Amino acid sequence: MPLGPWRKKNKSTKEQLVDNEEVGGGHAGTGSLGKSSVNGAGLPAPPANLRPKLVFHTQLAHGSPTGRIEGFTNVKELYVKIADAFNISPPEILFCTLNTHKIDMEKLLGGQIGLEDFIFAHIKGIKKEVEIYKAEDALGLTITDNGAGYAFIKRIKEGSVADGVKVICVGDHIESINGRHIVGTRHYEVARMLKELPRDKSFTLRLVEPMKAFDMLEPRSKGAKPASENKVGTGKGTLRLRSKGPATVEDEPTEFEEKAVKKVDDLLESYMGIRDTELAATMVEVGRDKKNPDEFAMALDETLGDFAFPDEFVFDVWGAIGDAKQGRF
Repeated sequence: MPLGPWRKKNKSTKEQLVDNEEVGGGHAGTGSLGKSSVNGAGLPAPPANLRPKLVFHTQLAHGSPTGRIEGFTNVKELYVKIADAFNISPPEILFCTLNTHKIDMEKLLGGQIGLEDFIFAHIKGIKKEVEIYKAEDALGLTITDNGAGYAFIKRIKEGSVADGVKVICVGDHIESINGRHIVGTRHYEVARMLKELPRDKSFTLRLVEPMKAFDMLEPRSKGAKPASENKVGTGKGTLRLRSKGPATVEDEPTEFEEKAVKKVDDLLESYMGIRDTELAATMVEVGRDKKNPDEFAMALDETLGDFAFPDEFVFDVWGAIGDAKQGRF
């Protein structure tokens, strides 16, 4: 595996809107919930008549009627379905949260949706441009992306350079850096670009914040985990979305999977300045049955050809997966 940081390698009919439906009890399970036999990225989707028919409820986070969506197999298709339900353009959607209309990064839609989760779509709001003086090597930003070409801010480290610029908020989409348009650029590339900006010089970010309703206006969040329980969904299964390959209906993550994915996501932030639960879950899945770090590294290269990871990161991830298997977390 050639390791080294930062290597880059038919629309449906309009869904029904429901004007007076309770938001709190979004039910996803209309139709059969048969298990899919497909269990890996890159495999062909099962025939349409064998796929489980799942219907999810959705709203625009700043306020809207309730819509029903179905028939998506990845995040991009999900955005198309939501956009069609509300008669907006898919590029207007910045990201989605599950079971809350707030900009809560712990409830961010990633690679899994619980079968009873309610989906809130956050759309583009005010654009803003800010000049930042890079007084330190690290800006204190953690970057993620929405799975459809938009990188945005998931966390702001307290006391950091970015924390001192109060106009920058968690949830802001980074549209350009020093005038360079970066829509369509993966989050790890955006993190690298920000890291490589010269110290002791100023640079300009053009940001787009999510649209907010009046009851959502509140002090800026740093993306910290709230004290309340953050486990998403109450259903007995989840819809697993993949950037490559079909979506599958699976059991809720095991304790091993939850702990391993969280640890790998923490390592992604530590080494690369990004958070990505789908990527973390894929790495855990790849490493589950591998016998040694070299075998794991080769499998990562085959599965995630557009990423490249430092050797020490691969070894740490391998160790984290092993610790989770042994229940050492």
